[in-house]
Amino acid sequence: MSSKVKIYEVRKTKKVEEGGTGGIPLIGDPFPKIKDVKTTKGVIKLPKEFKGKWFVLFSHPADFTPVCTTEFMEFQRNYINFKILNCELIGLSIDQVFSHHKWIEWMKEKFNERIEFPVIADSGEIASRLGLIHPAKGSNTVRAVFIVDPTGIIRAIIYYPQELGRSVEEILRAVEGLRVADDEGVAMPAEWPRNRFFGSNVIIPPAQDEETIRERVKNAETEGYQCVDWWLCHKPWFKKYKTSKWREI
Repeated sequence: MSSKVKIYEVRKTKKVEEGGTGGIPLIGDPFPKIKDVKTTKGVIKLPKEFKGKWFVLFSHPADFTPVCTTEFMEFQRNYINFKILNCELIGLSIDQVFSHHKWIEWMKEKFNERIEFPVIADSGEIASRLGLIHPAKGSNTVRAVFIVDPTGIIRAIIYYPQELGRSVEEILRAVEGLRVADDEGVAMPAEWPRNRFFGSNVIIPPAQDEETIRERVKNAETEGYQCVDWWLCHKPWFKKYKTSKWREI
């Protein structure tokens, strides 16, 4: 048996009652249940702390680093918009909690930006469970984003290289798009809500049977949607969440 197969077998046979496949969590897995998570706001349990809410967990390489500082301030600037979407934020790095506090104080002093969301002071255990340590990058956590829904299911995972700061607006768009998808049973086109062809319209799932295919285009007008073809139909999306002005359509 090859070493790769052995690793796979270990991953398969690990206990999964704490969530997921027993290995690094994937999209669609439950977020791992983690106790005694030390943060700048006290000790919490994940995902229990955010039960009934969406949350975005994002890791950064280290405190007192230039790109991470700009990211934290952008997350804070958009914190109210995440809250409007019933979504909380929580940061993470392998730094001690006093380092987080001093860095937060520094941002308040230098930029008058008060970081209000909690930041995890990880010993490395949480980062390892979430796959946030890249073997080629030492002990620092990578720039990763986990978007988790109110039932504790991981809905999106995004990784960035150390040299590229994240687009917080894109993460906010992803949370909003996932909420709309759940509420209305639709999908979002590229660059939604400013798609080049469909604007803010959302995509209706393609027909799966012959009868629906026959009826889809014929009934489009009366049903309130438009079809380019039977498998590509779209309809207006009526904005529910009053987020910041950049989101206005």
